[in-house]
Amino acid sequence: MSLRSGTSFWLATGSAPMRTEPLEGDARCDVAVLGGGITGALVAYRLVAEGVDTVLIDKRELGTGSTAASTGLLQYEIDTPLVDLVEMVGERRAVHAYRRGLEAIDEIEQLVAELGDPCGFRRRESLYFASHFWHAGRLRREAECRQRHGFDVELLDADELRKISSIRARAALRSTGDGEIDPYRFTQKLLLAARSRGLRCWGQTEVVEIDEAAGGVCLSTADGRISARRIVYATGYDSRRYLASDRGTLHCTYALASEPLGTTTGWPEGMLIWETARPYFYARQTADGRAIVGGADSAFASDHERDGKVERRAEQVVRRFRRLFPDIPFQPAYAWAGTFGESPDGLPYIGQPSGRPNAYFAIGYGGNGITFSTIASRLVSDLLLSRPTSDADVFGFDR
Repeated sequence: MSLRSGTSFWLATGSAPMRTEPLEGDARCDVAVLGGGITGALVAYRLVAEGVDTVLIDKRELGTGSTAASTGLLQYEIDTPLVDLVEMVGERRAVHAYRRGLEAIDEIEQLVAELGDPCGFRRRESLYFASHFWHAGRLRREAECRQRHGFDVELLDADELRKISSIRARAALRSTGDGEIDPYRFTQKLLLAARSRGLRCWGQTEVVEIDEAAGGVCLSTADGRISARRIVYATGYDSRRYLASDRGTLHCTYALASEPLGTTTGWPEGMLIWETARPYFYARQTADGRAIVGGADSAFASDHERDGKVERRAEQVVRRFRRLFPDIPFQPAYAWAGTFGESPDGLPYIGQPSGRPNAYFAIGYGGNGITFSTIASRLVSDLLLSRPTSDADVFGFDR
């Protein structure tokens, strides 16, 4: 399955991916990480820091799959509002999931400091607005729920929103604690740092067979074999092939980066923008003054491979931007699309499926892939090292 189409802004403007050679021959390790995107990079970085003998392998050049299609929004809010998530999984689990999102953004801030490269990271506020007038009551209930549990949110009415933004909506939530990042650069820097600490990694090497035996795991490629005690599947939306049953549904989302904007009139203070409609429009700014916007999701994972689909959906996203921000000239520079997944409750699946004692999965379904990957890196390392963790029953496969 192709996970990305079009011209990713990050690949077009960033450096070449970290150079690796295909695997030739055999290797042994404690843990094999399958997948070299942002999830695999975070997991490998943390395991190597823990002193675990780790290898990483990917069929593509590292970081060039779904990671390159990400728009790099870092939000603790998941696609399922907290008030709805409480009804689905209970108050304790729901609040824990939202709080872990905030902590994950703090962890990313710490990681970029360790790497010595900001990787485009900035803390940002978010503006979550009512797409239709009848959504205002929904936002009020969400604000009350979050405030009751200590989250820093403010409910704006139409007049208050009009004072700070050109967005015309009955209500909006203004929240703190979110952020933004260059996901491709972040992945490359994590991999380089992990390799300097002993990580062995191979790109452009497809694993053709995996044997999970009682005593360990064997990954076979065309020209070699990796023997490991454990395997971490960090294969993102391509993880279905490694599971006995589907855990979510796959869709396609579309994104654009503009030429540098001449003005940001009507866009308050570089906030992350998203809305209550599903599928939803979302937007952020970049360090060089561009807008990155996305939405117009389609129901099928491979839609973006159809001729002209990226261009047509991109036009829809641009029209939406121009309605919301009529005073900002938006000239498209790059357009791309990528596959993404949704779980029934909006939460990721992280941990061990039943009956597979040597296998761990990190599947970040939803619009919070980077924060979910950060949570996964800590949870997987805790499970591998037999440490107690409060995350397992919130994000695990048996919830």
